[in-house]
Amino acid sequence: MAATQTMIFALDDTDHSFYALEWTLDHFFGASDSLFKLIIVHVKTTPTSVIGLAGPGTSDVLVVVENDIKKTAQRVCEKAKQLCEAKGMSTGVEFDVAEGDARNVLCDAVDKHHAAILVMGSHGYGAFKRAVLGSVSDYCSHHARCSVMIVKKPKAKN
Repeated sequence: MAATQTMIFALDDTDHSFYALEWTLDHFFGASDSLFKLIIVHVKTTPTSVIGLAGPGTSDVLVVVENDIKKTAQRVCEKAKQLCEAKGMSTGVEFDVAEGDARNVLCDAVDKHHAAILVMGSHGYGAFKRAVLGSVSDYCSHHARCSVMIVKKPKAKN
């Protein structure tokens, strides 16, 4: 049976995200035939959001920051490809690297690919940090036009 629905996986460069990707591959793509086509979306930050300054010399700094962001995106996608290959998914996985606010990019990707589900890891922020930084998963759970699954990394038992 061919995959008929699309799953978007939101990938960033954290351990939580890679744990969630591995969990997703194990639980949804272990069999030879999956119900889903997998599209892994990595959202790069914009160089201006990283440095947030203007003036003489800014363009030189922007070039350095932009190159660093590109290298990070390549490293993250390569690590994800290796994980997919290790789990027997050497083909059939698409990668989409986009730039912008992760909340909007992910909701747009859901619409663009007519996704049935959006999967992402949880950073495990506390209430204060989540309130200050904002939660991509919280935003997407309210605004994405599909089901959203948040994969949490189990807490270490003491």
